[in-house]
Amino acid sequence: MSAETSGSEVRWKRIVFKPSGEALAGPSGKGLDGATLDHTADDIIELRQGLGVDVAVVVGGGNWWRGRTGSLEGMDATQSDHIGMLGTVMNALALQDALERKGQPTRVQSAIEMPRIAEAYIRRRAVRHLEKGRVVIFAAGTGNPFFTTDTAAALRAAEIEADALVKGTHSGVDGVYDADPRTNPDAKKYETVGYSEVISKELKVMDATAVTFCKENGIPIVVFDMSAPGALRQILTGGQVGTIVQ
Repeated sequence: MSAETSGSEVRWKRIVFKPSGEALAGPSGKGLDGATLDHTADDIIELRQGLGVDVAVVVGGGNWWRGRTGSLEGMDATQSDHIGMLGTVMNALALQDALERKGQPTRVQSAIEMPRIAEAYIRRRAVRHLEKGRVVIFAAGTGNPFFTTDTAAALRAAEIEADALVKGTHSGVDGVYDADPRTNPDAKKYETVGYSEVISKELKVMDATAVTFCKENGIPIVVFDMSAPGALRQILTGGQVGTIVQ
């Protein structure tokens, strides 16, 4: 099936994919797991090469750094966030390597300039890369402290005119629930839910700034379990996977 043919069958033709840092770490939740990186790369390549979807990725950094909790609680917030941004750069470079070893051209663009290892984030250049069939990985969040990588994903989605923001979780929770299904067996899963309900009920989707930004820009959010085989493809081809916030 050609990319041109499959592209007409997909639900969205350009997405921002937001895997959490912990999702790239595999079962341990710390560092990086080679098998998980390979699996993630395969899923992205299936979208790009198999379905003709433009794929940009915003990676989290929680597998390396949670500096405001635990033994480092009380650290200066700005300093902590800057360290976390560097964690996202490590994840971006690792994912780029996994993709390119499989033959998928990829560019890393960083919100913090580090020209020896990544391009500076330039919106027009990012869009041009996507148009040429490259995967673009956005690193270092927004480049500013106090803003999460969820918010960075929402911002980049609006800037590159993405059709949807697809967030992969790592906890085994396969969507948005009205309570934590890991502790409440009666928790109800939403197939679709409105932005306002997510915000008012403080449902665990993304931070409120990111959800509000997506609402204002009409960008649907899909929340799904990254560990489910073939889930990304099913989402793009119209399958009922995870929860859609719209």
